[in-house]
Amino acid sequence: MNVERHIELASNIERSLTRLGPDDHEIAIEAAMLAGTHWLNAALHADGVTAEDEDVIHCSMLVVNMVRKYAVAEPALVRALQEIEDLRPLHVRGDVPGGSAAGRRALELLTAMRLRAVGSVEARGSAHSADPLQEAR
Repeated sequence: MNVERHIELASNIERSLTRLGPDDHEIAIEAAMLAGTHWLNAALHADGVTAEDEDVIHCSMLVVNMVRKYAVAEPALVRALQEIEDLRPLHVRGDVPGGSAAGRRALELLTAMRLRAVGSVEARGSAHSADPLQEAR
């Protein structure tokens, strides 16, 4: 998938997130993970670290040397996605207290991921030079 398509999909997911309520933390975490993965892939492609046919699906499913490679290129994005992924077993598949706070944290991380990814893409002169969610705000 190319940079522009990752941006388009991540932006669509983020727009959908605006429809959720404060008690929808499971969906917020899942959507943050999915959109965050698109932001990471957009940045890695823009950085020239990965080819368009090499997309990250989950950090937890990568072999260690690939996580290290991606973390060298985009450490903040990889850390944020890993943190979002770590919320899933506790608050999506599990019922650990604090789900609403976890959902808010996932959305904070997602916002940081978007800003970082857009910065990476802009630095490389992609066609998407503006914040793709600006019109949605």
